Amino acid sequence: MSPARTPRYTVPGLGVDEGRQVIDLLTLRLHALNDLALTLKHIHWNVVGPHFIAVHEMLDPQTAAVRDMADAAAERISALGGEPNGTPGALVRERTWDDYSVGRADAIAHLGALDLVYTGIIEDHREAVEKAGEIDPVTEDLLIEHLRGLEQFQWFVRAHLESSSGTLSNAGADTEEAAAEAASPKRAAAKRAPAKKTALPAPAKKTAAKKTAKKAVKKTTASRRTTR
Repeated sequence: MSPARTPRYTVPGLGVDEGRQVIDLLTLRLHALNDLALTLKHIHWNVVGPHFIAVHEMLDPQTAAVRDMADAAAERISALGGEPNGTPGALVRERTWDDYSVGRADAIAHLGALDLVYTGIIEDHREAVEKAGEIDPVTEDLLIEHLRGLEQFQWFVRAHLESSSGTLSNAGADTEEAAAEAASPKRAAAKRAPAKKTALPAPAKKTAAKKTAKKAVKKTTASRRTTR
């Protein structure tokens, strides 16, 4: 992302160079939040399966809240003397990540991938908090407030992926496709399916006893035939 131009003015207490640094931080956070809101809607439209309605309805409040976060970030950029750019072209041109990669899929599989999306944005927000704290505590506070909401939303998502022992079904996955596959109910069902039983050989003593019994039957039969 190219640095923002130095503003002609900024908020009292900050120099214009400091204002520009904070604007740079917020611009990428604005792109990330706009991208997340679109991704949440994409998932909302493309979930299928038994958990459809629960996940479909869970994502709308998250989308609305993330849009509010984006609005707050954009307004802070303006207050700092910057120019927030919310166009799709600017987002694609300046972002450092790829599009969400899962299409129509089971609701739980989507949540496996969405968990990774939330992890990425939360980690980047935390880095921005640390940098903003060295320059502008007001922007730091704004981003911390965002984090409270984002981490809560990830908790909602992870509640669908967590086992009773506290393990996430997508643990260890490092791509959205892999996380979706790991969380897929089909894969979970395959893990739970019992292994096919292999017939065990009869104990040696039982086998020997059966052979002896067969020989006795043969002898008796032969004897009867002879006496006739």
